[in-house]
Amino acid sequence: MKLIKQGAEANIYLDNNVIIKQRISKNYRIKEIDKVIRKFRTRREAKVIEKIENAPKIIKFSDKDMTIEMEYIDGKVLSQIFDGLNDKEKQAICMSIGENIAELHNKDIIHGDLTTANMILKDKIYFIDFGLSFFSNKIEDKAVDIHLLKEVLKSKHYNNYEKYFDLILKGYKISKDYNEIISRLKKVESRGRYKKKNLNN
Repeated sequence: MKLIKQGAEANIYLDNNVIIKQRISKNYRIKEIDKVIRKFRTRREAKVIEKIENAPKIIKFSDKDMTIEMEYIDGKVLSQIFDGLNDKEKQAICMSIGENIAELHNKDIIHGDLTTANMILKDKIYFIDFGLSFFSNKIEDKAVDIHLLKEVLKSKHYNNYEKYFDLILKGYKISKDYNEIISRLKKVESRGRYKKKNLNN
């Protein structure tokens, strides 16, 4: 079993084309509370992934061992290859990302960490790392989910990021609450600009 990623919340191992995610304990938390939190988050993450088509398939999970076993997607992490793709490829990928986010939100699933580092390109786009995901039908939560992705594009893939974000929104139009979410997105962005202005004054 090979350790391939060490995170703040969990360690990720690869074992014979199976990904094993093990949620780690936090020494700063009371032991009993830590166990309850990790058990809840393990169950929730597994439940979220089971409802998503474009995510690794769950093999099994254990809230006793705090582990989730899932299929290994043998593709490329999008954050590592996006800037090197040609414009046509980028456009198609961004449309697909928007459609995939809409599918999540139509099921009232909030990813919580929508970054290109949590997307894998193989035959299609797969979303990974649902450690911060949760269920919500709130328009605000869905707008914030998209806003975080925009901020990532702006900081990590800044060349023509606005064009590619517009394509993501174009793909996102299949969202059942598209107009409400985009309207709220504008409010979320204006709040962010207001905070930055106050911090600079």
